Amino acid sequence: MGCEEHLQIQPELASIRKAQEFLKKYFAATRLIAAPFLSGRAGKRVYLKLEVELPTASFKVRGALFALAQRLQKGAVEEVIASSTGNHGAAVAYAARLLGLRARIFLPTACNPVKRGRIASLGAEIVESGGADLAGAFELAAEYAKRPGVYFLNDATDADLPAGPGTIGCEILEQLPETGTIVVPMGDTALIRGIAAAAKQLAPRVKIIGVQAERAPAYFRSWKENRVVGTETCDTIADGLATRTPDAANVGDIRNLVDDVVLVSEEQMLRAIETLLVEEHVLAEPAGAASTAALLNAGSDYGDNAVLVVSGANISREVLRRAVGAA
Repeated sequence: MGCEEHLQIQPELASIRKAQEFLKKYFAATRLIAAPFLSGRAGKRVYLKLEVELPTASFKVRGALFALAQRLQKGAVEEVIASSTGNHGAAVAYAARLLGLRARIFLPTACNPVKRGRIASLGAEIVESGGADLAGAFELAAEYAKRPGVYFLNDATDADLPAGPGTIGCEILEQLPETGTIVVPMGDTALIRGIAAAAKQLAPRVKIIGVQAERAPAYFRSWKENRVVGTETCDTIADGLATRTPDAANVGDIRNLVDDVVLVSEEQMLRAIETLLVEEHVLAEPAGAASTAALLNAGSDYGDNAVLVVSGANISREVLRRAVGAA
């Protein structure tokens, strides 16, 4: 990969390194651990990148904190808002509290109670949209954002945010330079765009595989067809993957950066949650377990030194009971 191609990758490595230096002030790199059971199943060395160790138990805080800090350098903000199924909302609430701002989070009705509780505990105002998925919450947030002094931190489109999750790619390659494949849950794509951008600029040989839920396949279809393909619904237990309206620019980025995208079923994610908990002693929510589900159900060889990103651990008791009973 030549310099010209490097310049086309967003976020650029310089931005990701800037985010890495900034975030070091607030938390340490998350651990990359060997996964003995999964390695035995795959017949290859498998590792887990534990984003569950971050504040709010999700990778989302990396992007929210960095993006909000960047925005504050450009001018005053009275209130930061977000629309979210939970983890991004908690990350924005956490970042706002750390940086001394008010936060207001717009959530779908009947969202994950663990995630809702975490947002409330961080002192943010919560507004429920009345809709079952993120579309209604987004519309309410966009309308509220017209007020003066309000900053709408949209994790799907914010230009600075992907550099935050991009730091995961840097950490993985620092912790395991011989990484061959990184398997990444794919919702609004900020996570995979950041990780892939870092990996492709640092080690172009690394293969990037995205994972979506069968019941929320909008970006999977868009990646396959190289155009925006939305879905009518995104009814999945993996609320972190529940996106049904892809952003055109994001589709272009994942087409350039992602080597393959696969789908996993609800049952496969439940079994992956159980496997991670019982065999590897790692708690993961459905989206966080999606990369493990992909490996366990792979129709192809993911190669040696595969890293599975465990993106979050905010699982509801109901889903955890289903997962543990799925074995």
